[in-house]
Amino acid sequence: MLWAKVKKMDFLLIAVVFILSIFGLMMVYSASFPIGEMYYNSGNYFFVKQLQWLLISMVFFILAALINPALYARWSPALVMLSFILLIAVLLPSIGVERNYSQRWISIGGFLFQPSEMVKISMVIYFASIYAKKQAYINHFVQGVLPPVIILLIVFLLILSQPDLGAAGIILAACGIIVTCSGVKMRHLLLLGSVAAIGIVYFAFSSAYRLNRLTSFRNPFEEFSEGGYQLANSLLAINSGGIMGNGIGNSVQKLGYLPEAHTDFIMAITIEELGAAGLLIVFACYMIILFRGIFIAKQLSNSFYQLLAIGMTFLIMIQAVINLGAISGLLPITGVTLPFISYGGSSIIMMMICAGILVNLSAKREN
Repeated sequence: MLWAKVKKMDFLLIAVVFILSIFGLMMVYSASFPIGEMYYNSGNYFFVKQLQWLLISMVFFILAALINPALYARWSPALVMLSFILLIAVLLPSIGVERNYSQRWISIGGFLFQPSEMVKISMVIYFASIYAKKQAYINHFVQGVLPPVIILLIVFLLILSQPDLGAAGIILAACGIIVTCSGVKMRHLLLLGSVAAIGIVYFAFSSAYRLNRLTSFRNPFEEFSEGGYQLANSLLAINSGGIMGNGIGNSVQKLGYLPEAHTDFIMAITIEELGAAGLLIVFACYMIILFRGIFIAKQLSNSFYQLLAIGMTFLIMIQAVINLGAISGLLPITGVTLPFISYGGSSIIMMMICAGILVNLSAKREN
């Protein structure tokens, strides 16, 4: 029975996910080599850690791909409760770890874990589960639409308290897409969208630091000494890459000029070294994930499975769009990593779980 399920899985999707992950591992090695030598006396330092995380994430991928997907709906209340506990715990001085003026991490056995990464998946599962159950009264705003939104609002505010506008925005957008696909009335969607937009604008303008962070992307070279430093160096890296790049390992910006070269801005280094050709390969892989995810959702008859497939697909894609938009100056910099490619244990594990769930659902297709 297990083999019959494996044979029905989407092997193109599996292949693309692992291509991106191996490609990311290669680029983490290249982008992090100088900083590894500088701070840890080993250029392999971040590569080895990322390889360890990737191997661990593969175990999670396999588990997510093989378990009965109906269990995700059963677990959703517990996942939401765990999300609340972790989001409150990370704000406690004795538990949360602060870095770069943000308290987003919990230290577990010497490893840093970012709860918001797990919360992304938990909220998508919860929204897919709850709106699948509410199909009979989905047109009733108070009874069918509002209760899960209140839970989302609490989670959103807790993540903003860290502060982490990027993660909060991703969760809001992914859950919003699930609500849209669930069949909610247009006027209800417009109401929820308007309230969300007002809240985000208020949050952005309530702090001079956040406002500067969100607006400096418009003129990075004019604000080079303040909020534009990262983006300016990212644009220099991208411009230097041209069509075919300067060759793997030959980035200049990773030599201490571009902060977070192996995490948030790894794609800028990739373009500098591999050029537009490298970007095209990554973009093509993400497009395959997008179209396969939508294709899988359309072939599912179970409403929970459909909404879950859509949610997982767009959870990956929204994060990719925000990251690529940030490094190119099209969107504000919010500290969002690039799925499957950026360095980071929490990120690679959670993205692999997303992919595993999507692959799991592909075996449930009727055609």
